[in-house]
Amino acid sequence: MSTDFQSARVALGARLRELRAEAGLDGKGVAEVLGWQRSKVSRLENGKQTPSAADLMAWSQAVGRPDMSEELKGRLAGLETQYRSWRRQLAGGHRARQEMGVAETAATQMIRGVEVSRIPGLFQTADYARHAFQANSEFRQTPRDVEEAVRARIRRQDALYERGRLFRFIVWEGALHVLTCPREVMAAQLERLAGLIGLDTVEIGVIPFGAQLRRAPTHGFWIYDQRLVIVETINAEMWLDDEENIALYERAWDWLAEAAVHGPQARRLIARARASLDLT
Repeated sequence: MSTDFQSARVALGARLRELRAEAGLDGKGVAEVLGWQRSKVSRLENGKQTPSAADLMAWSQAVGRPDMSEELKGRLAGLETQYRSWRRQLAGGHRARQEMGVAETAATQMIRGVEVSRIPGLFQTADYARHAFQANSEFRQTPRDVEEAVRARIRRQDALYERGRLFRFIVWEGALHVLTCPREVMAAQLERLAGLIGLDTVEIGVIPFGAQLRRAPTHGFWIYDQRLVIVETINAEMWLDDEENIALYERAWDWLAEAAVHGPQARRLIARARASLDLT
């Protein structure tokens, strides 16, 4: 799914390639001058990686055009940064974004995630997901392709059973109590979550109320291997692929993981949340 951000990044990469060619350098040559791996040069030129301001300054020096550094940095600032507005992403409904999730999951061996107010999509039941998509469509006033989106989300969960994959998720205990669906749907969802504990590809940690924390769980985020972080806000998603941000979110995940309980302790917290639904 193309975005304004991606299109602008491709255009910036084309400009870098143009400057390199004008200098009479090939990709290998500019990589040697900069002390970079050839793959980084390729990713930048093809719009697969967002350059830093320092990268652009170094590039302009390497191709003998230090006067171009300001233009290049201006282009960087002119990108839609890493923000992908929900208005644009969901213009045709939820299914397309869910298909992107399927593709990103298929390309990833380990996903680490944090959720503070909901059950992670990879662990959701169809009914729980259905209520989430219905509410989101109403809130964002987008086309209601709810059933197609549910099917894509459930299909994405096939990856949970594929050998060699790992899904490490941390859920704040509050997320087990947030009711965005009928109580019986939430009860089934909590049973599903508890049932995944012990699966060799899944690690579920729950941060209990009252746990001592080095950092508050301010919002959810997902880390795909060590190449991408996706953060959701009310109006947009951020897709962060630079080393600095990835390292920052990895540290946030590690700090939150310190306070999480697993196995039988996590199951007890889930059971307590289910009991609080008082379905009798």
